[in-house]
Amino acid sequence: MATFSQSTVPKSSDSVTDFCCSPCLEHKIDQWAEFYCDSCMKCYCGKCFNLHGQLFGNHVMYGRGDTSKWPVAKEVENFLQKCDLHEDNSVEMYCNDHSQLCCITCVFHNHRQCVNVTLISELVKGPTPDLQQLSRKLQTILETLKKLENNWNCNMQSLPASYTKQLHEIRQTRQKINAILDEMEKTTINELDERMTSLKASIKTDVDNCNKIMIKLKQLGDVIHDIVDKGKAELTFIASKKCLEKIKQSETYLKKNTVLVESSLTFQADINVLHYLTGLSGLGKVIFSTKVLSVLGDPDQVFKVQGKSEYDVSLPSDTEKSFNISAICVLSDDQILVADFDNKQVKLLNHQYQVVGHCDLTGYPLDMCHIASGEVAVAVDDDKTHEVQFVLVNDGRLVKGRKLQFEHGCYGIAHDGTNLYLTTGTALFKHSLTADLFSKVYEDTSGRMTVSNCAVSPLGDKIFVTSPGKSRLLTLARAGKVLHTFRDPDLHGRGGIHVTAQGQVLVCGFYSDTVLQLDGDGKKKLATLATRKDGLDRPWSVFYNRRTESIIVGQYDSKILVYKV
Repeated sequence: MATFSQSTVPKSSDSVTDFCCSPCLEHKIDQWAEFYCDSCMKCYCGKCFNLHGQLFGNHVMYGRGDTSKWPVAKEVENFLQKCDLHEDNSVEMYCNDHSQLCCITCVFHNHRQCVNVTLISELVKGPTPDLQQLSRKLQTILETLKKLENNWNCNMQSLPASYTKQLHEIRQTRQKINAILDEMEKTTINELDERMTSLKASIKTDVDNCNKIMIKLKQLGDVIHDIVDKGKAELTFIASKKCLEKIKQSETYLKKNTVLVESSLTFQADINVLHYLTGLSGLGKVIFSTKVLSVLGDPDQVFKVQGKSEYDVSLPSDTEKSFNISAICVLSDDQILVADFDNKQVKLLNHQYQVVGHCDLTGYPLDMCHIASGEVAVAVDDDKTHEVQFVLVNDGRLVKGRKLQFEHGCYGIAHDGTNLYLTTGTALFKHSLTADLFSKVYEDTSGRMTVSNCAVSPLGDKIFVTSPGKSRLLTLARAGKVLHTFRDPDLHGRGGIHVTAQGQVLVCGFYSDTVLQLDGDGKKKLATLATRKDGLDRPWSVFYNRRTESIIVGQYDSKILVYKV
């Protein structure tokens, strides 16, 4: 029998089951087979094929060009014949009543009452199914599922940012409530202070009045003591009358104050406030919301511009008063990062497009791509610097992370979830995120700026490369093969490219002052979304924010424009 290498079907790999040379395997050598002998039913490498030909010149041999005549690998056969419900059994029958493949155990437990259970060996006598058509349908479904998986991953990445944002809102609410309670406390204490002041003043008045009467009485007592037995009739009469008057006043005063009153202050809490707060279970409600983003939509669906706004993203501290926005990236929590070319900075914008943070770079930022939740990679390049600077958003601040340095230029950058793609002006390289593995994907040395900016399709199966020196856009396969070439005079001059999550392709026409939308394959122009009449002035970068449904355009020496679509 033909000898095969391990099957990759059960592992759901993209690779194809292949065959090893049978004689080499007998000597424990894993050698790729190039021929299959139908007479021997064995596979041979080139060296063994020559020896086999000398011994069996009349045997029928098939090379790699006739792999359809090679046998099916045993692992593939086992994979197909294994029962999905009972892995130790092979499927031998087919139940037409339930449209199910069955093994002996399946028939015994689930299909004993079925009328149309037939041996597979009997059914194969009919027309052969069109496996090519089924394979195409499988591929279409796989692509759709991949888009769905990408959406779940994006959603998963956005959840921590959403949590942090809402946690901030909760704490802000708590601070507002604290401020209200502080004001209520201040008002109540002020009332307590006023009552205290008033009460002290009242008691002091009572003390002063009592003291005045005591002083008058004491004075009269002293006078009477001095005139007693002095024989002064007139003075005695006057003193007696004054004594009687003061005694009368004192008795009246004592009669009014017969009960000793002790004054004090008491706070009585507002029971309504306490009941209301006690009845609350929290500061508010956490609401689960969803928004339909049409992840499985048409990549050729054309955007329609409905309005425009413009924003100044300069800072008073900018050393260069002109700011050329060479790249834009929107994170999963709607925070916006822009690359300021002249000031060698990455700036963080809030939802109102106001600059709320920035970090300095060692060279000119030419492009930027999203890596993970809260992290981007910036292509930085000048005469002495060729590097990728990773930048993280940490609690509303931009923090520089690790840095990768290269021998080649770093003009454009893209990320497919695993690898980095970097352009040099004439070539496209693929690097691992650690820069220890790389390969040249595509190269065009026929002119200047033949490979400028790049972007990757949502499925990672296509790479779009701008070639402003030749006014064209290339669509490459993952391995570098040119699938399509789109030419348009509007693509003259370096401009950014962006592929949306649905696969829509947006490209800037720098010198033509246009933003174009191409079809999902990069083969034809679907629309001119904006022109000079719409306020464009040498657009350099573009990005579609799917949550706000707007296209953000960075320009040369001008404000950023936001088009509602």
